[in-house]
Amino acid sequence: MTQSTDLHGTSGFQRVLVGVDFSASSAAALALARARFPGATRRLVHVTDARVTAAPDLMGGVTPALPDPTLLHTLESADGQRLTREVQPGEEQELMVGDPVTGLLDAARAWGADLIVVGTHAQGAIEHFFVGSTAEKIVARSPIPVLTVRAGQ
Repeated sequence: MTQSTDLHGTSGFQRVLVGVDFSASSAAALALARARFPGATRRLVHVTDARVTAAPDLMGGVTPALPDPTLLHTLESADGQRLTREVQPGEEQELMVGDPVTGLLDAARAWGADLIVVGTHAQGAIEHFFVGSTAEKIVARSPIPVLTVRAGQ
């Protein structure tokens, strides 16, 4: 069975997970999800990036540093407050800590989402080569449809 959407925003998508990272692209993705899927149950998910305590290495990966529990707790608390301010009545929210790609995909699977909506960010060539795009990785790994949104489009 295929999902269909008309120009008025009706679709077969009933459970729409929106990845929120508080960027302009994320805000655009959330606005589009609200406009295009008004009848769907929406869950806003933010993953506090636990890699914040990692350092880039010369091979293009990251070398994990010892996690600083105080720093992660502070970031998680601040992110939780920001996420709560984004949620509108009737929407659900989920805050996670870890790798954003894995976290969003795990949250979508566990919740039974039938669509993931995420913002895309413009990156420089070097940054894209070394770390890649979170949205790109989600599209590549997701077993369910992913809608990517760039701010200003």
